Amino acid sequence: MMLTLRWLLLVALVGIGQRVSAQDTLVAGGSSWRDSLDSYWARMDAEYADSTTSPLRPEDRAHFDHLARFARDSSYCVQARFTPVKDAEPFTMRTSTARLPMFKTHGTLLFTLKGVEYMVSVYQDAVPDPRYPGYLFLPFTDLTNGDQTYGAGRYLDLKAPLADTVILDFNKAYNPYCAYNDKYSCPIPPSENHLPTTVKAGVLKFHD
Repeated sequence: MMLTLRWLLLVALVGIGQRVSAQDTLVAGGSSWRDSLDSYWARMDAEYADSTTSPLRPEDRAHFDHLARFARDSSYCVQARFTPVKDAEPFTMRTSTARLPMFKTHGTLLFTLKGVEYMVSVYQDAVPDPRYPGYLFLPFTDLTNGDQTYGAGRYLDLKAPLADTVILDFNKAYNPYCAYNDKYSCPIPPSENHLPTTVKAGVLKFHD
């Protein structure tokens, strides 16, 4: 079923207030970082278990306990250098359906992972929703897709304003809703956010 953009954004961002916070300055690998990450996934698990916020089909939710994920790994929590993109033109982003939502490129993040430098783009809704001020969207793919993780990629959430240095924690990577239920229309990560490496952090695929 095709969903309108406004309704989809409302559903897809349910609980965004719990999932997105100011940039985390906790030391990766420390006890505070581990506690924060555990709290993040506890909130996500509660959201997916709740019939009013869950993207799961009723038959899947009946057996749901928690979202399967990689063991937390501090090496996937990295510092990134943010460069804003000024006067970005709106563009259409492909989705899992014929829907073509409009986004703008908010900026780029340059980071080093396992000794290799990568760059990804961060996006914002072309018409920001006042209910979710500052919401930024980072969809990406990596070489685990289709094997250990969802084939179409995963997402991270950030919140503006971004400082010059941003903590990018792939341990918080989550699946688009269409990984659980094909009634949703989900953005497909643009090619500029295809990472030619394995990101063994965050959520695993739901089922084959």
